[in-house]
Amino acid sequence: MSISPKIEASWLEVLRPQFEAPYFAQLKNFLISERQQYTCYPAGSNIFAAFDRTPFDKVKVVILGQDPYHEPGQAQGLCFSVPNGIQVPPSLVNIIKEINSDLGANIPTDKGNLEGWADQGVLLLNATLTVRAHQAGSHQHHGWETFTDAAISALSQQRNGIVFLLWGSFAIAKSQLIDKSKHFVLTAPHPSPLSAYRGFFGCKHFSQCNAILLQQGLSPIDWTKIH
Repeated sequence: MSISPKIEASWLEVLRPQFEAPYFAQLKNFLISERQQYTCYPAGSNIFAAFDRTPFDKVKVVILGQDPYHEPGQAQGLCFSVPNGIQVPPSLVNIIKEINSDLGANIPTDKGNLEGWADQGVLLLNATLTVRAHQAGSHQHHGWETFTDAAISALSQQRNGIVFLLWGSFAIAKSQLIDKSKHFVLTAPHPSPLSAYRGFFGCKHFSQCNAILLQQGLSPIDWTKIH
């Protein structure tokens, strides 16, 4: 697992101090040790996929997740997304159901690759960028949260008018990093089957997000681009 600043150029410029910080050297050593003992996800080349597909100056929307998927073939470095041919996880099924309800779309729930969102400016960021196979949360509290908090803070400080979609208590807690006088924060319960019926269904975040983008003269997101 290669953990070096092999990351999209605009993000490298913004996050260089993180790569050079002592905590990141410790994180790198932790990940090397983990890789020697366990299978870890995603593949090394996909650890920074969210940044690579959505350059810093192209970010229009941020969706925050917590952990990569931890079963074989699922994690691709984009929160909630799974590669082509992988069964769509329940939370993503519920996200698609809400898009269909909100936008009057007819997206099938048997495909879950969200790269089409990332390429339009939706940063699909997990707070922790790696995980040990079959063990959710196993790489939390080793430095990734410091790194991704720095990314969120940089967007807040250096950009304007970004729409942050924060689902569930973990993501909503990140709102403290966001300057709400410059950005837009939409919150809802998590789309997991345990909580989606408490207010994620019916939140209409996708139409609200596009309305905000249009008000700023920006192109809306085509949320149907799931393949």
